[in-house]
Amino acid sequence: MLFVDMLFVMVVAISFIPILTGYCAYNYGRSFWLWFALGWVLPLASFFLLTALILREQLDPGRRLLADARLILRDAEQAKKVVKEE
Repeated sequence: MLFVDMLFVMVVAISFIPILTGYCAYNYGRSFWLWFALGWVLPLASFFLLTALILREQLDPGRRLLADARLILRDAEQAKKVVKEE
């Protein structure tokens, strides 16, 4: 029974990086399952690759402005939908 417990703890510990990678990817509009699978195959490499992609996107002023514009547009569409429902 001790072996099964140790195996379970190891799987949970190892799956932390793939879950974190998938979560970060999903928050930035990328595929959760793709990055989760990459996190299992290449745990540290996929995490650092995703971090580099996110940093490149965040440090580029044009991409940042585009993301802000998308948020403003989404909020305006939601407000318009609420007004139509009333």
